[in-house]
Amino acid sequence: MTGIDAIKTRDAAIWLAAADTDVKNGALRRIAKALLDNKSKISEANKTDEENAKNAGLPEPIIKRLMMDEHKVESVADGIYSLIELDDPVGKQLLATELADGLILKKISCPIGVIGVIFESRPDALVQIACLCLKSGNAVILKGGSEAAGTNRLLAALIKEATCGACGNPGAAAQNNYNPLSVSLPPEWINQLETRAEISDILKMDDLVDLLIPRGSNEFVKYIMDNTRIPVIGHSDGICHCYVDKSADPDMAVKIVTDAKTQYVAVCNATETLLVHRDAAQAVLPALCDALNCSAKTDNDKPYVRFKCCAKTMKILANRPVEAATEYDWGAEYLDYILAIKIVDSLDEAINHINRYGSRHTDAIITNDAAAAEKFMLLVDSANVYHNCSTRFSDGFRYGFGAEVGVSTSKIHARGPVGLEGMVTYKYLLSGGGDIVADFEEGRRKFTHRDFGG
Repeated sequence: MTGIDAIKTRDAAIWLAAADTDVKNGALRRIAKALLDNKSKISEANKTDEENAKNAGLPEPIIKRLMMDEHKVESVADGIYSLIELDDPVGKQLLATELADGLILKKISCPIGVIGVIFESRPDALVQIACLCLKSGNAVILKGGSEAAGTNRLLAALIKEATCGACGNPGAAAQNNYNPLSVSLPPEWINQLETRAEISDILKMDDLVDLLIPRGSNEFVKYIMDNTRIPVIGHSDGICHCYVDKSADPDMAVKIVTDAKTQYVAVCNATETLLVHRDAAQAVLPALCDALNCSAKTDNDKPYVRFKCCAKTMKILANRPVEAATEYDWGAEYLDYILAIKIVDSLDEAINHINRYGSRHTDAIITNDAAAAEKFMLLVDSANVYHNCSTRFSDGFRYGFGAEVGVSTSKIHARGPVGLEGMVTYKYLLSGGGDIVADFEEGRRKFTHRDFGG
């Protein structure tokens, strides 16, 4: 991407920030219709990407993330319609204060500007990110994984085509009755990059790009942070834990861990490590082993889960085909049918293990002890901390945020699933009637600082 292209995107962001809710929702409806009208075409492009990925020998979890068949397109379109129903996050009054008689200060939400998102192989993420940016009034620069290049290229083209005419007559700007809220969305509001070299270009554009959201490994996120002056919201590894406390109901524990591990293994909110209190281990681990098909490697109905176990777990599951865990396994994001298991002596040991090895993404405790749950939820330093539910709930759509641009493991600006509210910032508007600071400094007027409400 050249500097000239980025300037056009910056200009587009200014106009998009002025688009009203009806304009943005109309554009989103057109995107949903374009996807549904072209779902067979999208599916065919995706099959080509999938075949190329298999021929290239890419791991099975990546290939699963890559898939976007007609059913997936329909699901993505449903998500867009849900996003339309959400309140517009732009222009909300967050504060209103009378500084002095006739001098009114307001704080309102506004778009961030130009957002660059570098994401993994999932092409549905391109649509979700683009639509969240549109609804929140931000221009977007997207770089997806090369393994989904054909699907991403088609999706970006459909979105651009659907939105360029979404807001009326682009020639209105030249007319005397010009209204920035009625003009067409500039095509430069969305840009899709395809080469790694373009990522390097973007990292240098701190005067044109307002925020970067990299989605990938810790190493990749760190590389982005170390090589740019643009603010970064980090979406890194999902090393998520379930901890089964000594008072946990065994059936509930097996049910939750099974969902957290296997409902969809190739995602960042799938559980990778299971911690079990020593007093619950005998009741939970053999039953979990059966539930996760650990001993049925040839089962054709469902995949089996490989267990990477500590020495204590190995003793309890001595007759099962389990494997010994190494230090590596406690910090591994498998994105596959593999589960690391460790027996701990106390709640404190579980908390310390999570804070040491986790990625501050999502961690859950399964317990009937309210005090233990409260302590766990206070002391585990993660963006999402759960009690008696699956880590798979860590998702912008499930939170009602209208999908997400990522799950932030950072602590500044946005944390957890970054939906619409994480896509805006704020500015202060001050209205007066010829007011000057000298009047206050020299005692002719006094500040009132009266709150008008948020």
